[in-house]
Amino acid sequence: MTNLSYSQRHSVAVPWGGIRTGKGRLMRGCTVLVAALLVALVPSVGATQGRSAAIFEFELTDTSRDNQLAPPDAEHQARLAMVSERLRARLSESGRFSVADIAPVAREAHASNLQSCGGCDVSLANRIGADLAVTGMVYKVSNLILNMMIFVRDAKTGDNVAVAQADMRGDTDESWSRTLDWLVRNRLLAPDYGVRR
Repeated sequence: MTNLSYSQRHSVAVPWGGIRTGKGRLMRGCTVLVAALLVALVPSVGATQGRSAAIFEFELTDTSRDNQLAPPDAEHQARLAMVSERLRARLSESGRFSVADIAPVAREAHASNLQSCGGCDVSLANRIGADLAVTGMVYKVSNLILNMMIFVRDAKTGDNVAVAQADMRGDTDESWSRTLDWLVRNRLLAPDYGVRR
């Protein structure tokens, strides 16, 4: 009786000549599998760009003030700018969105109330070639009770793509930042909740 080694028992002739052992086939199979997984897991350049989003400045409705038509004070203007930039950064970092440059329409956007202008956010986003119009609003009842909302609309049709809102306690930079981060993470980017891929 002949004692065959592992390589002799599991060897295969390959078309280009020579013999490939069982271990060689296993290694080649593993290499092919790893390569296939890497190709599947690494998104293409086009996919990482995502949909372009015109992310406009947040707006404030402050019912705690006597004159609700007056522009926000310097403290709140700084907070509005901070959460607007933070939203741009978070959506860009996700890889699902490319942030469109709103500079060509920024003056017109600032002169409008984007929440009640009859869809001007959509037309402004469409004018700069963005796929989505993203607006945000903070509704302040008091220094303790506030609400943050983010609206995402299709720039071609005007249809709502996603609406996210959360109550927040405290009128501070920290409460605004934490609320925005929560909305982005748990609403806008949530797999079965926010903006669809």
